[in-house]
Amino acid sequence: MNTYFFNDLLGTIVERGRSIIDRGQGRAATNADLADLAESLVGGRGEASGVAVAATLLDDYAELDREARAGFFRILAERFGAPPGPLAEAARAFIERPDETNALRLHDVSEPRRQELIRRLNRAPGGTAALVEMRTDLLRELREHPELTAVDHDFRHLFSSWFNRGFLVLRRIDWSTPAVVLEKIIRYEAVHRINGWEDLRRRIDPADRRLYAFFHPALVDDPLIFVEVALTGDIPSAIAPILAEERQPLDPKRATTAVFYSISNCQEGLRGISFGNFLIKQVVEELARDFPALDTFVTLSPVPGFRAWLDQERGKEGPAVLTAADRTLLDKLDDPGWTADEATVAAAKPVLMALCAGYFHQSLTKHGTPTDPVARFHLGNGARLEQINFLADGSAKALAASHGLMVNYLYDPRQIERHHEAYANEGRIAVSSAVRRLVRKTSQREPSQHQSAVASHE
Repeated sequence: MNTYFFNDLLGTIVERGRSIIDRGQGRAATNADLADLAESLVGGRGEASGVAVAATLLDDYAELDREARAGFFRILAERFGAPPGPLAEAARAFIERPDETNALRLHDVSEPRRQELIRRLNRAPGGTAALVEMRTDLLRELREHPELTAVDHDFRHLFSSWFNRGFLVLRRIDWSTPAVVLEKIIRYEAVHRINGWEDLRRRIDPADRRLYAFFHPALVDDPLIFVEVALTGDIPSAIAPILAEERQPLDPKRATTAVFYSISNCQEGLRGISFGNFLIKQVVEELARDFPALDTFVTLSPVPGFRAWLDQERGKEGPAVLTAADRTLLDKLDDPGWTADEATVAAAKPVLMALCAGYFHQSLTKHGTPTDPVARFHLGNGARLEQINFLADGSAKALAASHGLMVNYLYDPRQIERHHEAYANEGRIAVSSAVRRLVRKTSQREPSQHQSAVASHE
């Protein structure tokens, strides 16, 4: 009730404030209009008119086409940075006398005006959601317009504060959750598609299934990220038994393993804002408290970049990861029907398992971390690469991305922090002995290509 009262009050303030704004009714807003609104908003006006200006700017922005939105972002980049004159003066003052007073002054004037603009836009009704959508548009433009990077930096800087762990609320999603939220869970699922209401019910209603999501007070019915959990008797090696329509539910009191088999980020505009690690760790705590018999916490995760890496290696000339026999086999795997041929499947298993183990150690970013985004997420959170599973997902999507391979990352509560520190500070990934043996097999095949990578990460 208090929330509704506040929203009504804010709406009244906006409507009264709009009467102060005179742009000429019935005329579509231009980028120049938005720039003028932004200047007046940053310049500081009364509370009612300020909220009204923010609401008007966001409404006008929503009516722009893609080209005009890109133009608005260019205005933000060119006209709403830190003021160069005061910044230079403050910098000279600090160099001449590097005391606390001059340091604070330099700090204050070095903040881009965009940040204060974004803060004030956030005051409008629905401002947070509108800004998240605005950043979604911005991310779409960044690849072609790198000059907008500074604008994105300001969004990320503020979102990192607004969406920090202290503001997030963990909620379990079950069949009694409001339909508006359940519909969004179906729409946002990014790993294993949910095929309608019955499929959703199979994932959240049985006693051995759980779904948890993080919410933010400003996005009450819109999840930020969610994780689907299966309670099982062992570490799974395939996704089909977990998603099977006809299966016998397990008494959760008999479960020893919690399997995080799908993690979906829901808001594209919050890309790069880290809260997934908090989600997993809190869910582990919740499950351990509710089911004391659980002693194993693992994922069943896709390997989205594996096949693309293999294709890249296939295109290389001279010394490479792949042997001639590997290339011949991979040529056969280009046929989508290869999984129906027993001889090809038998030949593919040891090769793909070894190459996948090598992939995690060799396909690295310039910072020395795995290029695979799922691996980077879990290993960075302190998990251990526990097991590689052959043909764990036979869907067309998985075969195209990873030849059907999936992996288990193990979250050992006693080792999470140690693994995280080793990864963050030394670039070492935690690997089980089973996966390490596969890597050594790969190393023996091509010593010059593999030995140093394995040694630096084990």
